[in-house]
Amino acid sequence: MARYQYQHFGYVPPPELSSRPAPSRYPVVIVGAGPIGLAMAIDLAVRGIGSVVLDDNDVVSVGSRAICWAKRTLEIFDRLGVGERIVAKGVTWKIGRVFHGDREIYKFDLLPEDGHKMPAFVNLQQYYVEQFLVERAREFPDLIDLRFKNRVSGVKHLKDLVTVSIETPDGPYQLTADYLLACDGAKSFVRTELGLEFAGKLFEERFLIADIELKADFPSERRFWFEPTFHAGQSALLHKQPDNIYRIDLQLGWNADPEVERQPESVRPRIERVLGRSDFELDWVSVYTFQCRRLERFVHDRVIFVGDSAHVISPFGARGGNGGIQDVDNLGWKLVAVLKGHAPEALLSSYDDERIRGADENIANSSRATNFMTPKSGMEKILRDEVLDLAGEMAFARKLVNSGRLSVPCSLGGLPLQTPSADAVLEPGSPCKDAPLRKDGEDVWLLNQLGEGFALLSFGSGPRIEVTDIAHVHVARPGEGELQDVTGHAFERYGDGMTYLIRPDQHVAAAFRIPDAAAICAARDRALARP
Repeated sequence: MARYQYQHFGYVPPPELSSRPAPSRYPVVIVGAGPIGLAMAIDLAVRGIGSVVLDDNDVVSVGSRAICWAKRTLEIFDRLGVGERIVAKGVTWKIGRVFHGDREIYKFDLLPEDGHKMPAFVNLQQYYVEQFLVERAREFPDLIDLRFKNRVSGVKHLKDLVTVSIETPDGPYQLTADYLLACDGAKSFVRTELGLEFAGKLFEERFLIADIELKADFPSERRFWFEPTFHAGQSALLHKQPDNIYRIDLQLGWNADPEVERQPESVRPRIERVLGRSDFELDWVSVYTFQCRRLERFVHDRVIFVGDSAHVISPFGARGGNGGIQDVDNLGWKLVAVLKGHAPEALLSSYDDERIRGADENIANSSRATNFMTPKSGMEKILRDEVLDLAGEMAFARKLVNSGRLSVPCSLGGLPLQTPSADAVLEPGSPCKDAPLRKDGEDVWLLNQLGEGFALLSFGSGPRIEVTDIAHVHVARPGEGELQDVTGHAFERYGDGMTYLIRPDQHVAAAFRIPDAAAICAARDRALARP
């Protein structure tokens, strides 16, 4: 029996099928109430834009599914109001260990420096993340309309609107919206309905995922084995989760029968060999095939694809869910700017530019990890094993070992919205770095000071420029201002005297050693794709 107690959210007749008043046109309709769709609705709501969220189910996802949430994703969750709750419930970790056979060849630290609010990674089952997001969404009753048991059955999109057909227990109805956001996952109905090609590569490899309940005291770290004695010739991965739940991934080979392998009588002996014990309960089991695919474009007039509906990544490296949340972070402020008339529709094309780069980075890393874990010829295996042997003694060889390059944020440097800078400490296109600060005698964090719009972030002795409609955040040395860098981390990460224009998604749009109002406004207009 699964430890998590699933609660049904329930169906409520929509206003279109009841006596309640309903608008003739909505600004945004979101298809899918998984982590991506829910985060998308919250991101729009905190910026003042309402949405209708449609889902064909009325319960959180069954099984742990995505569990590894990276530091940048946690910072986005924090901006959306659920970050601290996720960290409190989850298992925090930053150490990874890599084994060849029974020998540990090296370990790595994903966040060796201090001075960050969010940890390198938190392991938390997807059902908890969805629960927290649903509860957060319900804090915006006037802006987020959650409609469970509302199955999308048709999509018709024109140049300036989208019509959505929906089936409910009370019968069918239709919605008209300015934009439709397809957050309906790897098997996206919307993508299929529009007849869009989902191009990519299917790798001839299968893996078993088993979540088990086990009372044990394994450390909070990632453990990956190449060719362990308990699973000869294959690879294995172990992660710790809350509630005494452990995630075990086992390579099966292409010839494995998924139906046979997911049966308890097949799974239990494999897990017993991993653990050397049998006092565990199966919580959730799945068999998956490695694949990497994406749409050619994510923006199709008024229909925009977000998360797995736009791109699917093999699991190793935790790049699927984290990449999807970074899609949300990139799209939300742009869509709001367009809907509020602050930017032209051309701004939405930058979502294609920026998140296709992120998806391609993730696909490349995932493909390389797959090839390293599953060599396809005898020579590839010899080379792989030589690298593993060298990695035990030589640091340079460890960079060649690939058990899944773990999720990091994509740099947007060089893309059109950013203004180049020759002397920036933190390059335009980079996500902002957090740092501890002191304000009115209390400890605060830099990222929490930036707000939801554009911000001008300056440090120390540099000139302070005031620009209308852009919040100014000035970080001073201890004893010299309202917001003080008492540890030195902020000045080290950004540079004394530097001024940065920060986008609403906490990425650097421009950097100035000697700023002036005209240059700042020009950079802001460029970041909004204004002519």
